[in-house]
Amino acid sequence: MASVTLKPGRERPLQQRHPWVFSGAIAATRGAPGAGEPVDIFGPGGEWLARGFFSDSSQIRVRAATWDPEQPLDATWLRATLARAVAGRQHLLAHPDTACRLAFSESDGIPGLIVDRYGPFLVVQLLTQWAAASASMIAETLAELLAPRGIYERSDADVREREGLPPREGLLWGESPPPRLELRHAPLPGVNDEQPPLIADIQGGQKTGLYLDQAANRQRVAAYASDARVLDCFCYTGAFSVYAARAGATALTLIDSSASALALARANLARSAPTADPELVEGDVFRMLRQYRAEGRQFDMVVLDPPKFAHSQAQVERAARGYKDINLLGMQLLRPGGVLATFSCSGLVSADLFQKIVFGAAVDARRDAQIVERLTQAPDHPILLTFPESDYLKGLICRVW
Repeated sequence: MASVTLKPGRERPLQQRHPWVFSGAIAATRGAPGAGEPVDIFGPGGEWLARGFFSDSSQIRVRAATWDPEQPLDATWLRATLARAVAGRQHLLAHPDTACRLAFSESDGIPGLIVDRYGPFLVVQLLTQWAAASASMIAETLAELLAPRGIYERSDADVREREGLPPREGLLWGESPPPRLELRHAPLPGVNDEQPPLIADIQGGQKTGLYLDQAANRQRVAAYASDARVLDCFCYTGAFSVYAARAGATALTLIDSSASALALARANLARSAPTADPELVEGDVFRMLRQYRAEGRQFDMVVLDPPKFAHSQAQVERAARGYKDINLLGMQLLRPGGVLATFSCSGLVSADLFQKIVFGAAVDARRDAQIVERLTQAPDHPILLTFPESDYLKGLICRVW
């Protein structure tokens, strides 16, 4: 098997089971590994450390997948690792129309592979050279383990570009999903409330169809929505508004730049909250918030769930300015005692930095803000302790005076 040897002092992350080996940490490569092929990783003294998948394009040159020297990274390994990931979410699979994440890349020990369940269909993202090259094996293994009606690929994430891979989507196995599919978030542990139905567009929507990582947070935010006038920014398919309406919100204003997303939001509200009379606005959130401020509009709750602002370390400073801007505007639109639910899905923006950004927005808005809840990604997006990069979604529910 081909191998890489690390430079002196660069072996500690692997010894602590962090799965990434950057190109700058490698002293030598032997055996001419091909794109996506397994390689052994050796320390500077020649000691075996781990085995992973090689990338000839990414700065993350190897992604470790096993620390067992006797474990080959083959079809048997893939099946066992996927079966373990699914077993950890078995309680989410009891209902046939639920949506949840079944495999979360490095967090589940399968670098570059994301598997989401949408009722009878599976949607996969193949984000590394190994995953892309193993598409058929992955589809066959998932079909054997889960017997879905179909497996659809949505490999259009920006990370593929850094792997030297073009975007790709289409049917991998079985039957194509319909244009719209009605689903529910999987029941949350310890929560008996039935989840409202949501409409997902698997083939044309963002990510894999729904933002499954916000499943638990929608219920937490809705707990503050009774009798509230709610402004839902970057609303996408309106899931936060659906939960808020069912919790007793009296007025809903939803903003998104996508007309197709707003059409799904309207359909979701008509299906799950038929008494709501939402105001749906197609436009740039930053511009609309400034317009509402100029008009003197006030809300009881503002939800800020923007897309990722920082895709690289070089973009963090600019992203911080963007987060501060929308949080400042959101606070200025809240009546005294109103609730701000604000999120960042930029993994490069830490929870500490995000809190400092919201603090700065409160100072500039001349408002007092109290953190009443801290939020993170849903339980089906587990955070691997040896891989802090998997802890990417952070949220704050603030009372603003």
